[in-house]
Amino acid sequence: MSTRQAAVLGSPVAHSLSPLLHSVAYRCLGLEGWSYGYRETTAAELPAVVAELDASWAGLSLTMPLKQAVQPLLDVIDPLAEVTGAVNTLVVTPGRDGRAGTLSGFNTDVEGIVTALREVAPAGWQPGSATILGARATASSALAALGELGVTDAQLLARSIGGPGSALLAAHQMGLSPRHRPWRDPAAGASAVLERGLPDVVISTVPAGATDELAEQLDDRLGAEGSLAGSILLDVVYHPWPTPLVELWQRRGGTVAPGWAMLLHQAVAQVRLFTGRAPGAADVDAMRTALTAELAERSRSAS
Repeated sequence: MSTRQAAVLGSPVAHSLSPLLHSVAYRCLGLEGWSYGYRETTAAELPAVVAELDASWAGLSLTMPLKQAVQPLLDVIDPLAEVTGAVNTLVVTPGRDGRAGTLSGFNTDVEGIVTALREVAPAGWQPGSATILGARATASSALAALGELGVTDAQLLARSIGGPGSALLAAHQMGLSPRHRPWRDPAAGASAVLERGLPDVVISTVPAGATDELAEQLDDRLGAEGSLAGSILLDVVYHPWPTPLVELWQRRGGTVAPGWAMLLHQAVAQVRLFTGRAPGAADVDAMRTALTAELAERSRSAS
């Protein structure tokens, strides 16, 4: 029986649902000797943790603040991860004498976003316009996902777009030219979202609570009869759920792709990279069931 291990690293990370998703997938795939845990790790601690990897490791899932910090530690970076500037998956190829071999970096967030959106979109969906809330690593992945979906008119709504991990820099590397609109306050943000009419897609990549006042302003601007029908919202926040922005979309007739669906599908891609085996539809359904049950339990515990 093959024994391999994997884990999710980040700070904070104890709340992560990745151990649940991976453990269910490994069980469904019959990988009885495989385990998946978590380790609280800062960017400063990451080099030492990566240096400890040996041939028993299949890989690491990386969350903030490690998606950029890991890149100098890798032997190979997949082109998608390189162009987005965001590595959320480290794959370990076993080397000789029990040591780790090649360390490769990938981005599975893009696949997670694309699949989550397509799951809720109507048949033949071809989005043309999009607004992304935020401008850091996940926003870069969102831009790549929108490019894959064929979006040609995109804007970034953010308070700041400079510094490491800038989505605007990643956009230029991908040959994209999104407009940047400053998110100075909720009113300005709401105006920017609706400035050119209702976007086909809105992707919120910011933390819980960051869009609450924006949702209020959008609601006011839509007026009594305003509708969000025809627009799909993906809010990456999955706890607490639903966010006020999600509630607004649902109440105004829009379509919502839940943040947990992105989490699910990026994990499916990671499992494929770690194990070399693609989870089937039944396996993905089992992961989905376990994930939504855990989120429901967390919501009950918090209330």
